[in-house]
Amino acid sequence: MSFSELRDAAAAVVLVVGLLLPQTSPAQAHFNGGKAYEYARSFAAIGPRWPTGPGHIRAEEFIRNQFKHDQLEEDTFTANTPIGPVAMRNFIVRFQGTKDGIIVLGTHYETNYPLRNINFVGANDGAATTGLLMAIADQLRGKKLEGYSVWLVFFDGEEAIEKWSASDSTYGSRHLAAKWGGNGTLGRIKAFMLADMIGDKNLNIQRETRSTDWLVDLVRQAAKKSGDEHYFFQTEEAVDDDHLPFVQRGVPSIDVIDLDYGPNNSYHHSAQDTMDKVSARSLAIDGDVFMETIRLINQR
Repeated sequence: MSFSELRDAAAAVVLVVGLLLPQTSPAQAHFNGGKAYEYARSFAAIGPRWPTGPGHIRAEEFIRNQFKHDQLEEDTFTANTPIGPVAMRNFIVRFQGTKDGIIVLGTHYETNYPLRNINFVGANDGAATTGLLMAIADQLRGKKLEGYSVWLVFFDGEEAIEKWSASDSTYGSRHLAAKWGGNGTLGRIKAFMLADMIGDKNLNIQRETRSTDWLVDLVRQAAKKSGDEHYFFQTEEAVDDDHLPFVQRGVPSIDVIDLDYGPNNSYHHSAQDTMDKVSARSLAIDGDVFMETIRLINQR
């Protein structure tokens, strides 16, 4: 057989094998939980990130640097807190879609004020979901979004300064919901999805009872598609979190949260909340469900 005949025969084999093998499209590929984990690990390495502290400044710079080539807005405000006025900063990253409307994905990025726990680095409580949203941004960046615009929001001041209450918590989300209510942005939001504490190796996401029913159903449907429904909504409870200022203003919202963190929730708000408790596999599950839910919202 001549060289040209060998080349043609090899090409035919490659063609046949290519036709027989299953084809994987970008939509079918699993979310990169490893990348989300690495973002979270780098962010947690900053250490405690309470407002007014040096770690908070480094956290702001980390987010700013991550999105320096994107459409980034820094939403600065002064919060009235039990220790007096405190400067805080939300970050909003916009990815433009073809449809008129917005899907908002949110997380908080700061940690408890040192009056509560000076050693708390918030690997799962803040860093994991910050990493998740950064990895979601990697999926959106440089693409034409055939659907609603997607905005990522990194809230400041979710944690209490002294003791959790309606007035001493969720400073960033309360500020932004009021601001967007005043300028008409809230009316453009089709859905708001909050991610909180869902990097836990032992993933068990509760159904937050004040979340919007149809959005809960879409998240359940998305989890079922990826075969991960057993990680979602086996229990339910009401949770005070950054979604409530949006719920109270009529925005369809869901808090995707796992409050069962460690034996008897012992890792929550403790020095035990470290990266060895966080799982790239859990973040991959989260990412798959969030990306599929975005698709389902666009179809709605």
